Amino acid sequence: MKLNYSAGRQRRSSSGQRRSKSYALSEVQTGHLRLKLSFEGIYKATGKFSPANKIGEGGFGTVYKAQLENGLTVAVKRAKVDKYDPSLSAEFKNEILTLSKIEHLNLVRFYGYVEHEAELIIVVEYISNGTLREHLDGKCGNGLEIAERLDIAIDIAHAITYLHTYTDPPIIHRDIKASNILLTDKLRAKVADFGFARLGVEDPEASHISTQIKGTAGYLDPEYLKTYQLTEKSDVYSFGVLLVEIITGRHPIESKRSLDERVTTRWALKRLKDGEAVVAMDPRLESSVGSIQAVEKVLKLARQCLAPSRQSRPSMRKCAEVLWEIRKEEREISSLSNAAASSFHSANLIETHQTKSLQNLFGIEGSDSLMFVSL
Repeated sequence: MKLNYSAGRQRRSSSGQRRSKSYALSEVQTGHLRLKLSFEGIYKATGKFSPANKIGEGGFGTVYKAQLENGLTVAVKRAKVDKYDPSLSAEFKNEILTLSKIEHLNLVRFYGYVEHEAELIIVVEYISNGTLREHLDGKCGNGLEIAERLDIAIDIAHAITYLHTYTDPPIIHRDIKASNILLTDKLRAKVADFGFARLGVEDPEASHISTQIKGTAGYLDPEYLKTYQLTEKSDVYSFGVLLVEIITGRHPIESKRSLDERVTTRWALKRLKDGEAVVAMDPRLESSVGSIQAVEKVLKLARQCLAPSRQSRPSMRKCAEVLWEIRKEEREISSLSNAAASSFHSANLIETHQTKSLQNLFGIEGSDSLMFVSL
């Protein structure tokens, strides 16, 4: 993906409000597609930021669905514009910097950005099927089966592995959570929202980055909270929370539940320790040999990811490998179960056919009360 930015000249008033006599322009070339983004074009494409086109809202601002002049449907992230907020500006620039460095099947695609006076706008790929959290809550889709949940977990693991291993320097997302995972119509997962992302250490001898705490309650690495030292293993911890969320269907913090069930990870891992992993399984999942075994193995991986010490946590690459094996085994068990069920069904059909043939031969009607008695 080739990015080419040109921005209007800007100055600040004494109040800190940004002004501009010309709008910023961003051109994005990807394959045979070239987009020219301007504030006027975005304003028109969103129906003047119509509430009817609103598809989401977060700390950064509001997300709108828009159709550009060339017919491409995109998601437009518009920062809050009620007042100038330096932290929003920093988050905006940080997300642009991060998104411009990455391209992966399981990451939301970046198309460009626009800065115009007080307006901060990011344009990204539009994903139509809602967030993982919405699917787990039953607000989208028809429920996720265990195989689909495993595929989603693998997609997420691949995306984070790419950020940690295949970008230079590595990228730490810092906000891995179910509401930041978008699902396509085919239930492929795409990681979104890079406002909190940080570039990792470039010095191979450095072990961490010292930085202020960013992230979402319930997903934050306790070691990062204590030391302010950020590493890729902080994302691994968040991923562990997400695995538990995927398996249980619950939110990380369930404030309305009894005290021993409020922190979902603690409750689920206690069930695992007591040999009751099936109790932690989302009740909407079909209970079968394959699904129960997969749930137990995913919770065991989550337990490793949630280790108090970062050194004890696996890498994201290792998580992806383990999940791949779990999915492979689940498919094999499911295939065997289906084959056995099919064989049993076929045997029943043969038995039924033979019974009807005998009934026809002896000229009798079928009845559960009829028996042949040997005299």
